[in-house]
Amino acid sequence: MVVRDRRRIDPESGEVRQPEAETAEVVTDEPVVVGDDVAAELKTQLDERTADLQRLTAEYANYRKRVERDRDVVINNAKAQVAGELLAVLDDIERAAAHGDLTGAFKAVADKLVSTLQKTGLEPFAHEGEAFDPSVHEAVQHSTSPDVDGPTVTAVLRRGYRFGEKLVRPALVAVTDHEPAPAVAEENS
Repeated sequence: MVVRDRRRIDPESGEVRQPEAETAEVVTDEPVVVGDDVAAELKTQLDERTADLQRLTAEYANYRKRVERDRDVVINNAKAQVAGELLAVLDDIERAAAHGDLTGAFKAVADKLVSTLQKTGLEPFAHEGEAFDPSVHEAVQHSTSPDVDGPTVTAVLRRGYRFGEKLVRPALVAVTDHEPAPAVAEENS
């Protein structure tokens, strides 16, 4: 091991040192001949470094994709949360429209609000006559009738909403289930 003291002032005498002439490396254009063992070792090191670089590049690409995916999830969750907070307003707008109170400038504002929320991804669901799905409908009334084939939504008490694939609020519905028609008694003679 070679240690070079590059201080400009000599610590023992306190005098200014003269810079030492540094040895320059000799560069030639001639190829360096190395043994087979050295060449194989250099090739192995090169392969290891190349594999490390490829692994790091792949890890970085995966990291970028994961960050983008997480960013999209955070944005969609924030939009869903804001839309969820506005569901009470949408319920009031729907009730006003049902009672005929939605007219004039109020109707224009309500239409803009509804269309803006739908553009962001909020979708209403639950309509009369559709099949009952317990994963998105909350049944609060139940009846039976021979007019339906299976559990069917017969009244929507509060509309449900989803944001993309995420359920924001289940729909409150009245459900009618199938009841077989009463059997006609046969007359025995």
